[in-house]
Amino acid sequence: MRDQYRITGALAVGLAIVLVSAVILVPLAWAGGLSLKSYAEVIKDVSNPFPKVPRFQNYADVFKAIPFFSYFLNTVYIAAACCAGTLLTSSMAAYAFARLKFPGRDALFLVYLATLMVPRQVTLIPNFILFRMTGLIDTRLSLVLTGVFTAYGTFLLRQFFLGIPKELEEAAIVDGYGYSRRFASIILPLAKPALTTLFIITLLAIWNEYLYALVFINSDRLRTLTLGLAIMRGDFDVQWNLVMAATVLAILPLLAVYVFLQRFFIEGIALSGIKG
Repeated sequence: MRDQYRITGALAVGLAIVLVSAVILVPLAWAGGLSLKSYAEVIKDVSNPFPKVPRFQNYADVFKAIPFFSYFLNTVYIAAACCAGTLLTSSMAAYAFARLKFPGRDALFLVYLATLMVPRQVTLIPNFILFRMTGLIDTRLSLVLTGVFTAYGTFLLRQFFLGIPKELEEAAIVDGYGYSRRFASIILPLAKPALTTLFIITLLAIWNEYLYALVFINSDRLRTLTLGLAIMRGDFDVQWNLVMAATVLAILPLLAVYVFLQRFFIEGIALSGIKG
């Protein structure tokens, strides 16, 4: 009977994985198929993603329709700055909450976590007013500053740091290591899986950011990929084959990063909640 339950459970898990994979992969396959169709084929039957003759020229036409490379560089710049800033601020805050002892530490951590319940849309207007007063509207820095602080990243890294044996730091204290040196020489090297996980999550969030970019960026030269894709949707007609081609080009860097770092990502998700 137990073997039957195990087999049934395994089949249920396998079916769930197949369904979730289909939900994720089918839209990607659809977008990839439409990106290879001609405009006439898309107009004739948009529900069929399979082209009769693949038209790879669509990908070259994307660069003629919009300054895709400029938008791509803006997105890379903002994403790189946000990821670097997030890893720095979150790791330092997480180390303080995990290792340092000071009055009100746990209460302050709970208050910090409570900010996760505040939607980003709520802080949009205050941020806009602040950036307008400081002259940061229509600058890349406005998007960077709103993306380098995250309570989720602090929580994720804190949980991972709590799982690192304190004996390692105690041995370093005997050797005369201070907080900063222990943090840089012991904690960070051991936290590569968690840092990689936070890097990927932050990269996805910043890469796909649309609302803040729409409000804060006015110049065409500073637009990101999400704004560029929105521009491709005309008022009266949409060349969906080019939109899908641009979408595929925008997704490919994310897929490459994930494939390269997936081992650390999975390990970080598995270990970040072990202790604490």
